[in-house]
Amino acid sequence: MKEKKIHLLSAVLATGIMSFAGVLIETAMNVTFPTLIEQFGISTGMVQWVTTIYLLVISIMVPFSNYLLKNFSIRRLFVVANLFFIAGLVTDLWSPTFTILLVGRLLQGISTGIALPLMFHIILNFTPMHKRGTMMGVGTLTTSIAPAIGPTYGGIMTANLSWHAIFLFLLPVLAISLVIGLFAIPEMPVKKTGALDLISLIGIALLFSGLLLFLNQLGNWSSLISLVIGIVGLLIFYRQATRGKNPLVRITVLKNKAFVLFLCGFLVCQFLLLGISFVLPNFIQIVLGKDAFIAGLVMMPGAAVGAILAPISGRILDTFGSKKPILLGLSFAMVGWIALTLLLRSPLLLGFVAGHVFYMIGIGFSYSNLMTTGMNLLSEADYGDGNTLFNTLQQFSGAVATAIVATIINLAQQAQTDFIAATITGSQLSLLVLLGLLLAVFIACLIHFRKKPVLG
Repeated sequence: MKEKKIHLLSAVLATGIMSFAGVLIETAMNVTFPTLIEQFGISTGMVQWVTTIYLLVISIMVPFSNYLLKNFSIRRLFVVANLFFIAGLVTDLWSPTFTILLVGRLLQGISTGIALPLMFHIILNFTPMHKRGTMMGVGTLTTSIAPAIGPTYGGIMTANLSWHAIFLFLLPVLAISLVIGLFAIPEMPVKKTGALDLISLIGIALLFSGLLLFLNQLGNWSSLISLVIGIVGLLIFYRQATRGKNPLVRITVLKNKAFVLFLCGFLVCQFLLLGISFVLPNFIQIVLGKDAFIAGLVMMPGAAVGAILAPISGRILDTFGSKKPILLGLSFAMVGWIALTLLLRSPLLLGFVAGHVFYMIGIGFSYSNLMTTGMNLLSEADYGDGNTLFNTLQQFSGAVATAIVATIINLAQQAQTDFIAATITGSQLSLLVLLGLLLAVFIACLIHFRKKPVLG
């Protein structure tokens, strides 16, 4: 019997649509925070859990997906992920309380935690090497552009309809993804490899949960308990990863220093994407007094520029190598980020648009190419572990970035009586912290490429 072949472009499109919806909804909810705070009577620190719990679940699910991909067909995983997402959308469309809203976000997190590694698994295993940069550019388009489009989409829905509509209009999108996926992804046999390392999964859950709680509780003694929980989780995970028979993730790939460099660069870009998607829309609403629609609209030009550049930058990498697009991209990103940081003291909407566009030009050139370059440094046998590390830490770094900027702004608001002035101070401090990380990555990449002038 002839084995059915995967329709590569359609399969990437189907999983990409689902992943795009998952990442879009991360930041689409950010513009609703002032509305949610008022409606549910909660604080800035509490409302950010709408994003944080979602990213936390994804961070736990992605390494679990490494096991799933080795033991279940990609068609079955695709269908399960799609149905979980739809269930989460329906739950949040109805949600009358903040708790139920979080339950829906949890279901969506399970889906996205399967969809993202599934998309990159298809790209890495079915795309020829000479086309991989371009296809990775298309794939990472979902994780680089969606955070920027999210506030625009969320702002339009919230200002003209209701924040519930954010979930309503994604239902037909998921239906389209399901139809395309059922056509493009055939049922292919999977050679099951190993049992689930449940202890590793528990360790990861304790690690990520403890660290996120620690960041959210900074300033309170209870944060130390959360930090201890995170450290215990790290020790459990490390022990299993180095001594276990079937670890969820083999961390031996981290011995490759160049791979670690590009992984860190990729994660810093994710920090910035999620950080600015939290800071800027809330700043525009709280400090400038604009509505959610305007807050989202400011992000739209940058999102469009990033969307255009993502696949183009992958083609540039395929043609010229990784040095030029990565260094050029990081340079543009720094200039745009510095402009945004300075503008918080002299806010101007058009200035925010220009700074964000410049920053997104940089992300468009560097973001996907950092991941592609890092993955190209690994052997085919290590693709699964490398893919898991990129996607797991990508989502966790997004949760950490959201928690950090929310905590900095929240602490500033509590320390000053002038709420508006405190929000300005907190927003600027949070962007300065992220700028320091971006500068460190740029310097590290510059040193690396000077040592190795040619790198595919």
